[in-house]
Amino acid sequence: MNISSRTKGLVIILLSSIPFLLFAQGEDEDWRERMKLLTYTPRYFGPNAFPISELRSGRIGTRWELELRGEYHYYPGDKTSDLFARLFIPIAHGKAGVEIAGVITENYETTEATKLERRAAETKPPFRCYGDVLIHSFYQVLRSDRWCDLMVSANLKTASGSRLADARYTDAASYWFDLTAGRNLLQNADGSAALRVQGLLGFYCWMTNDLVHRQNDALLYGFGMSAKLHHVSLSADYSGFYGYKNNGDHPVTLRTKFEYEIKKNIISVRFKHGMYDNLYDSYSLAYIRCF
Repeated sequence: MNISSRTKGLVIILLSSIPFLLFAQGEDEDWRERMKLLTYTPRYFGPNAFPISELRSGRIGTRWELELRGEYHYYPGDKTSDLFARLFIPIAHGKAGVEIAGVITENYETTEATKLERRAAETKPPFRCYGDVLIHSFYQVLRSDRWCDLMVSANLKTASGSRLADARYTDAASYWFDLTAGRNLLQNADGSAALRVQGLLGFYCWMTNDLVHRQNDALLYGFGMSAKLHHVSLSADYSGFYGYKNNGDHPVTLRTKFEYEIKKNIISVRFKHGMYDNLYDSYSLAYIRCF
């Protein structure tokens, strides 16, 4: 039987491509196996995977707020930038409220050492990366200038984020509940100047990939102070949560925020210093429009 030279060439090409196909299959299987070894804690994921609850004043606002924020997160093994959006909707003149937020897009570059430590697949996003949708609900339990303000919140982090393979966002939901108390230490008659203290205590829970212990439970806490003088406000707080597994689940952040408001337009500048299992220092600039 005669075989043409063209057919022989095709056979040779197919045979020579088999090793490459087997290698690619092995790489794919290796990537999927590494995903099983990911550690679902703040220390071994990106800066937005496990949000630490925002320490608020204890008093729900009465204005709609629409925020767009640019953020930059850094530690020697990871450089991340993202665009964050937030919408707050007050209910019944501040007796309750709902907030929807999340990272619209995220870009990152990790070192090979960080990639290996986290068992990630890539050091850079092969395509667009986006974050989880966060849903917060608030209820005003007590509003008192004489005593204090008390607010409870229920919060959900959905599993809508991308790039689990790169340890950026988990494929599991998180939820947390907290009680925030706030009180003015000093305030002038018209409320244009004030010094305030606030604290938070709650419960934080997230699902993991551990087949034995499917979830991690943590104590959520925070305390801080804020000051206001006419159109300028400044706040600082120390917040975090403490998981029970002790596998990178003790993140803490020291946050400072400066805001300037004019005619319902707010410019907000933030700095967050990560501590313990929060490895990142973060810088952000935001524009907030109130309605």
